Amino acid sequence: MENLSNIVVFNLSGLNEIRSHKYVFFAFTLLFYLLITFLNLTLTATILLEKSLHEPMYIFICNLSVNTLYGTAGFYPKLLADFLSDTHVISYAGCLIQTFVIYSSVMCEFSNLTVMAYDRYVAICKPLEYHSIMNNVTAQKFVLILWILTFCEAMIPILLTLRLPLCGSQIDKLYCENWSVVKLSCVDTTLNNVTGYIFIIKYFLQFLFIVYSYILIIRACLQSREGRSKFMQTCLPHLITLICFTVTMLFDLMYTRYGSRNTSQTLRNVMAVEFLVIPPLLNPLVYGLNLTHIRRKVWKLCIE
Repeated sequence: MENLSNIVVFNLSGLNEIRSHKYVFFAFTLLFYLLITFLNLTLTATILLEKSLHEPMYIFICNLSVNTLYGTAGFYPKLLADFLSDTHVISYAGCLIQTFVIYSSVMCEFSNLTVMAYDRYVAICKPLEYHSIMNNVTAQKFVLILWILTFCEAMIPILLTLRLPLCGSQIDKLYCENWSVVKLSCVDTTLNNVTGYIFIIKYFLQFLFIVYSYILIIRACLQSREGRSKFMQTCLPHLITLICFTVTMLFDLMYTRYGSRNTSQTLRNVMAVEFLVIPPLLNPLVYGLNLTHIRRKVWKLCIE
């Protein structure tokens, strides 16, 4: 039996079934990553360079894109390198760093979506009070606090995992994530498990807050044509983003904790990476195409 002192690398077995087509997958993944990077950089640059977009809603959208660039940087470069390699391994430290980056990115995105729901609630349900409650300085403080809290939260499962002696080195995924490492432990992992459920409950409560906010928003919007128009322009993109992110995260959560090894590796890979593939591409498209103000500014930057 292996012990902690002997485990310096983990084997990632998620790519074992596609070795014969690895260059095709590499090409498509590289193009996809470049597209994600281009779209999110374009959206970020547009909001930063255009002073007319320096408003709370656009600040949160910009933070969403910055977080996407941060999170995907923790996943795609390593995956691309694995496509070109015959051995798919990652060091113990590298595994924990990748886990931290992906976890903190996920936490940041969900918290950012929660703040955006509050912003839309104040804008539509309390329009006369909006600028006194939510302004650029307040939005920037929200973003700063959000990142600080996210990093602190993401460190908790990492620190709890660091204390565990391990009896294995096989991770049945394309990338490192905390629960896959915890399952390799030689000792009781109740504390890690309970902590995980606490985080799940916390983000479920945030989801309920978002749902409640949108119940109030929809009720207010139904009272006037102007309200319905404002909802379609500014709230619908946020709802699409939220639903997409929540559904893809549920797939990963259910697969990670309750997935069966009898399921085909391809299906397991798809379920495991949906949240790292769909939202990063969909978010800039949804906001860039649906928000007229952003679309016009992007077009302006492209033709100058």
